[in-house]
Amino acid sequence: MKIVDFYFKNQKKLIIIPLILIILSVIVLTNSYIQTGDIIKKDVTLTGGATATVYTEVDTTNLVPELEKKFNSEFVFRKLTDFGSDKQKGFSIEGKVDSLELKKAIAEILNIDLTSENSSFEETGSSLGSSFYQQMLKAILFAFLFMGIVVFITFKNPVASVIVIFSGVFDMLVNLAVINLLGIRVSTAGISALLLIICYGLDTDILLTAKVFKRREGTINERTLASIKTGLTMTATTLVALLFGYLLSGSFVIREMFLIIMIGLIIDVIGTYSVNSYLINWYTRKKFKDE
Repeated sequence: MKIVDFYFKNQKKLIIIPLILIILSVIVLTNSYIQTGDIIKKDVTLTGGATATVYTEVDTTNLVPELEKKFNSEFVFRKLTDFGSDKQKGFSIEGKVDSLELKKAIAEILNIDLTSENSSFEETGSSLGSSFYQQMLKAILFAFLFMGIVVFITFKNPVASVIVIFSGVFDMLVNLAVINLLGIRVSTAGISALLLIICYGLDTDILLTAKVFKRREGTINERTLASIKTGLTMTATTLVALLFGYLLSGSFVIREMFLIIMIGLIIDVIGTYSVNSYLINWYTRKKFKDE
């Protein structure tokens, strides 16, 4: 009960935390845009280039330096290992080069024969990757637009709707900044994960707003607490499932999606139960004169 009492007594002060996060996120994303021309780091599925997956146990220490020297381009290397072991069973590498040239270079540097049985190569055209990236950005913008329409229809109140949408914007903004700081290269799957974050964040925001703003049983604090218990239970179970999936999966695509969603869920807890909770409580008291 001490934690609950502290929370409700300091709701106004706790809103400082998300405000600081918003300011820091804007600084991080602005700095990234100035330096690179984009707010996130993109992999070859969004920029164009080739990805090679090779199953071998040979030493790959000199692979990246040799490739970067040969092609005068940056490469991203990932080691493939069995779960619970650091023993290499293969590797994945990507860069802005032609897939056939990459295959030839890897074979020469590692002195191995690359066949369809021990390797695979994928290539994405730069125009295709750029086009897909632009389309996904539009999809995110439309997601926020239709989210606002649905929320307005649900609550029939512009202020309550804006509060919910603001929390969603907070989730996306801070999540992008954290992804940037962690150096995660976002792929097409990562963009899909960002879309899912909007949905997950909207669930908890609507749950809180519906219980506090639309229902009249009990006090505002009691309704808020009931919403928090339900929301945190939903988030905790999802996080546990995603964590096990992240640890057990050997797919970079799945691990990237799960990591981005986990980051988004944690950020959503901060946004929903500090920003959204304080604002909707304040507005409900003002509108309905609730205690």
